[in-house]
Amino acid sequence: MSHHLLFDFSVNKENNTILIKREFDAPLDLVWQAWTTAELLDQWCAPNPYRTETKTLDFSEGGFWHYAIVSPKGEKHWNRYDYKKIEPQKSITELRVFSDEDGTANPDFQYTECILTFQKTKGKTLVMITEKYRNPEMFKKMATHSHKKGFSSHLQNLDELLLTLKNK
Repeated sequence: MSHHLLFDFSVNKENNTILIKREFDAPLDLVWQAWTTAELLDQWCAPNPYRTETKTLDFSEGGFWHYAIVSPKGEKHWNRYDYKKIEPQKSITELRVFSDEDGTANPDFQYTECILTFQKTKGKTLVMITEKYRNPEMFKKMATHSHKKGFSSHLQNLDELLLTLKNK
């Protein structure tokens, strides 16, 4: 199913940015819903064999998503995305950071700014994600094949979820 859909992972070392382009065989409103609803995010937004567990989601400007990536052994790795700007079904600007279970940002890491854009394209939806790293060390860790592989894995989970949602 997803083997014919666009997936591009580009690294820009001069600007410490990663640009991810991914096409989905689903309408824009369904892709947006999957990206902005806790119950749906928990079904796809982690690389296999991990899973996502939302603690809090306030999808609004000034709100945040606080969640854990849960390992197969039950270990939780907490994250927080603060929503800075939302244009419904067009774009999301968020600041991402590792956090603790209470949602407090880890002081050892700087926020990563991510801009997501959503576009209708020939009956499909194109999502473009620009990750702008302030911390050069974090950029080096993320500008790798393993990050690309993990990102690809959880986007394939989204393909499967969208197929299920389209068939309802």
